[in-house]
Amino acid sequence: MALPYLHQIDPILLHIGPLPLRWYGLSYLFAVGFAYYLATRRVRDAWRGFSRQDAEDMCYLGLLSGVLGGRIGYALFYNFAEFQTHPLSILKVWDGGMSFHGGLAGVIIGLAIWARRHGHKTFAALDFVAPLIPVGLGAVRLFGNFFGGELWGRRTDASVGMLFPRQPELESYSHEALMQAYQSGALNSFTRHPSQLYQAFFEGVVLAAVMWFYTVKPRPHRAAGGMFAVVYGVQRFIVEFFREPDAQLGFVALKWLTMGQILCLPMIAFGLWLIYVAYRDAGRDKAA
Repeated sequence: MALPYLHQIDPILLHIGPLPLRWYGLSYLFAVGFAYYLATRRVRDAWRGFSRQDAEDMCYLGLLSGVLGGRIGYALFYNFAEFQTHPLSILKVWDGGMSFHGGLAGVIIGLAIWARRHGHKTFAALDFVAPLIPVGLGAVRLFGNFFGGELWGRRTDASVGMLFPRQPELESYSHEALMQAYQSGALNSFTRHPSQLYQAFFEGVVLAAVMWFYTVKPRPHRAAGGMFAVVYGVQRFIVEFFREPDAQLGFVALKWLTMGQILCLPMIAFGLWLIYVAYRDAGRDKAA
């Protein structure tokens, strides 16, 4: 019987002097850089209504507001007990812990403030930014979560199962003991779904393809933002069935719903509402 893959990727890519360059940080740099590249290409279409300077502003603001919202969201949704005890722990970005839904809320608030100050409609800005996000999400899932050996999936006996040294059953092993047990096959019953790779595929490939082709031509106002919310929410809700719930929370409702799934439900509903309103208003405009 073939041994499952044992995750042995070093979360640190290299050291620059005394400073470690982690895959996690690199994934965020790539996400912002690629979003900026796409944004500067898309502003060439005059019908989108944004300049190159607008694109630069939105990418820069999106990074800041996204990180801030991600940290606040993680503290409120996933680690509230520690936040209550140690409020300043929210500043420890280097310890990890980001909430996508919190980051999305941060981006929405940041863009709403920016749009109001610069004479743009909030949803026009959100429609423009939505297709820029998925590739970066995929990069964070792959380089940040998978290469970093975190956010693994639930137990499985399927051939796709992998072993992560930081998972609860293995974290007490020394490196030597872990390798001996692995080579003997003693760890085969502890394999986990590589849910980080599932999310990288659906968020970084499927969602990117849907958003890119959907927005290649003009769509009704609010439709692109709504499509992003629906497609992301649905695929995230499904993948959560393969992802291990956060240890400090477990299942938060009905003994099977995770926090990620709970947060996706209003996101999907809001996205469907945005699409409905977008096409309803577009139909009214044509009728008038």
